[in-house]
Amino acid sequence: MEDRLLLMKKKIKLLNEANKAYYQENREIMSNYEYDALYDELVELEKETNITLSNSPTINVGYELLSNLPKEKHEKPMLSLDKTKDAAELQQWLGDNEGVLSWKLDGLTIVMTYLDGKLIKAVTRGNGETGEVITNNARVFINLPLNISFKGSLVLRGEAVISYPDFEIINNKITDVALKYKNPRNLCSGSVRQLNNKITADRNVQFYAFSLFKADGIDFINSRTEQLNWLKNQGFGVVEYKKVNSLNLQDTVKYFEDRVIDNELPSDGLVLMYDNISYGESLGATSKFPRDSIAFKWRDEVKETKLLEIEWSASRTGLINPIAIFEPVELEGTTVSRASVHNLSILENLQLGIGDTVSVYKANMIIPQISDNITRSNNVEIPDSCPVCGGETVIKNDNDIKTLYCINDECMAKQIKSFTHFVSRDAINIEGLSEATIEKLIAKGLVKELSDIFHIESFRDVIVNMEGFGEKSFSNLVQSVNKARNTTAARLLYSLGIPNIGVANAKLICRKFNDDWERIENATYEELIEISGIGNVMAKAYVEFFGNDRNEKIVHDLLDEVTIEKAEENNAAQLFESLTFVITGSVEQFKNRDELKDVIEERGGKVTGSVTSKTNYLINNDNMSNSSKNKKAKELNITIITEDQFIDWLNGGVKP
Repeated sequence: MEDRLLLMKKKIKLLNEANKAYYQENREIMSNYEYDALYDELVELEKETNITLSNSPTINVGYELLSNLPKEKHEKPMLSLDKTKDAAELQQWLGDNEGVLSWKLDGLTIVMTYLDGKLIKAVTRGNGETGEVITNNARVFINLPLNISFKGSLVLRGEAVISYPDFEIINNKITDVALKYKNPRNLCSGSVRQLNNKITADRNVQFYAFSLFKADGIDFINSRTEQLNWLKNQGFGVVEYKKVNSLNLQDTVKYFEDRVIDNELPSDGLVLMYDNISYGESLGATSKFPRDSIAFKWRDEVKETKLLEIEWSASRTGLINPIAIFEPVELEGTTVSRASVHNLSILENLQLGIGDTVSVYKANMIIPQISDNITRSNNVEIPDSCPVCGGETVIKNDNDIKTLYCINDECMAKQIKSFTHFVSRDAINIEGLSEATIEKLIAKGLVKELSDIFHIESFRDVIVNMEGFGEKSFSNLVQSVNKARNTTAARLLYSLGIPNIGVANAKLICRKFNDDWERIENATYEELIEISGIGNVMAKAYVEFFGNDRNEKIVHDLLDEVTIEKAEENNAAQLFESLTFVITGSVEQFKNRDELKDVIEERGGKVTGSVTSKTNYLINNDNMSNSSKNKKAKELNITIITEDQFIDWLNGGVKP
């Protein structure tokens, strides 16, 4: 018994860590296949021992939510469903009863409450006990009725989803491959839980009811089917369903299965519930599952293929992840050839070896995973050096999960922030190069210093075959890189990431030296502190940066790649020389804050992002605003002016 208890505790620990990683941190430490197998093993152990530990995932619905959205406890706990992958078992569960079989949509479960014919509240499932209030977001779901004919108290449950066509449209608008969403469920979850419902409205979120919890005064003649029909008549989208019995159940399962590929709404199986409401309710529930319904999960399409190599991918944290590369196979309508192995523990459990025959599948028909290794030759060598920098690696053991790390602090994979800053909008401005994409390029050894970014065209064959990339994405990236070759001295200076040299200071320095890069690079401490706004600390860091041999090489390599264009001669009167401004709130006379900022800088002023004792003016059209910047300005006795006052001053009026 003691051995079984220890084994149960180990499995519970792994399952809870996997739940937390997936639901709270948007990452995976094990595949769905492994999770299900581990879960089923735990269930069997609990049956054998008649012991269920308090932290077991078989009785706990979920983790606490991490969000700034308001929380609310559900009137009745929203339990998850027991599941099966066997249609015969589904038939046995139904017995001689009639049932309702419907899609199990893959989105975000919502509880909707109506009173006097109006939507008054929408709450997510959350952890089953407590959800997040997302009423404002629900109001912009594209197919949800805000007013209905029924005037009593109505509570229903349903799924918020984003269709595959809408998912593709939204993803295609994202030019940076690394920022694309992995699947409709992730996109929908983020869309529904936005603090700004304008974003939700732009995502075409739909809502489909799947059960009715309360409708005062309505007689549904004890039938779930009648409830769903009634909801249709109230204007709700209702999940597609079929009434079934033991004779037609398996044929109806086949009907849904045949339509999975063409179904525009994402689903991860079916739900079967008893049509007889009172019978279902009389069965009660376990601590985990209701007994009036059960989920049917599709059997994953599993295919065998040959493992060709393990690719080791380094990240900014130093973590080095194994990626399995195998002979391409067709799964769920697409060709796949790679899958993350996640960590060394999974690699060792699968006993992977080059040339092994492995079974692969798509979790929820989307994410490629390795389910099993048939030959288990276990010949993969764990690298003792980092694939990016060649530095030493170490194996760490965190909570019984083994991971591989690079311990070189100078590893380029860990210097990702400098690359991200270099390509940012106010710097060199290369569109389509996000932090995640740069990380991939560094991990593959294609980029080792800043100037290498200008050579990515020569790595076409590698990049077009990177996950999520293609010819069009590669072509767009190359065009953006080549466009960035023509830049200004101020952009280049800012892009280097010199401590405390922001956009405004970079412009001031370049203006001082008339955009002459040789003078900019060789500026002395004495010359720098003569510039208004450049203090002792900035000047010292600036001189030290250009006096460093490694930095000098980086800069000179960049100068071989870019052409510095002469900035247009500025004849504007330096009306705001030595003055520092902060802009907050909306602007009305300018297109945006950036245009206002350009006007100030063109006339010698400086614009910063926060109010300090060095700020001269805060521009805010709402003087009575309770914003933090307004409060800070008032505390420091800094003059707050409106946009109109600024324009009057700009046109020769009296200084505020």
